[in-house]
Amino acid sequence: GLIAARHSRGRAVTVAMDGMQFHLPVKVGDEVSVYGRLEREGRTSMSIAVEAWRRNRHADEEFKVTEAIFTFVAVDATGKPRAVASSPSKQES
Repeated sequence: GLIAARHSRGRAVTVAMDGMQFHLPVKVGDEVSVYGRLEREGRTSMSIAVEAWRRNRHADEEFKVTEAIFTFVAVDATGKPRAVASSPSKQES
């Protein structure tokens, strides 16, 4: 959600996600890292790919435990869809 809000420069809400399935268990005490990246930008929506990885606190090896694609829509103060604000790099080109 933070990636969508930062990219759209305002509020963004989750409207969908593809199926999420856990590939491996996460155990009590494991360290969990979550990574996201913008996959697609539409007029009002964004697709964000998210992966979660776990690492036993006493080991170095990491394992991907789940992944999903989340779809967010940028909304205004009244909750209505609004255009995604262009990033500075897009405005310059």
